[in-house]
Amino acid sequence: MPSGLAFDLVFLDADKENYVNYYEAVLPRLRPGGLLVADNTLWSGKVLDPKEKSDHAIVAFNTHVHGDARVEHALLSVRDGVMLIRMK
Repeated sequence: MPSGLAFDLVFLDADKENYVNYYEAVLPRLRPGGLLVADNTLWSGKVLDPKEKSDHAIVAFNTHVHGDARVEHALLSVRDGVMLIRMK
């Protein structure tokens, strides 16, 4: 990515084990007020009793976002879960 590139909207739906890495790669390029939309954040309910590597990865992502003071977030229980993450 060119160094000056900034985003207003990012949609994240990729390999679950790298959600935190994608988040951290994109967040510095998200403009203030910009929105990151992360899909599958409820992971068919597997976040409540994670067993597989991907289950744990989504739990780790949700926890990571929750603890990040740079953003505001809301987890929507639409289908498989959608997290709206707004850059402060």
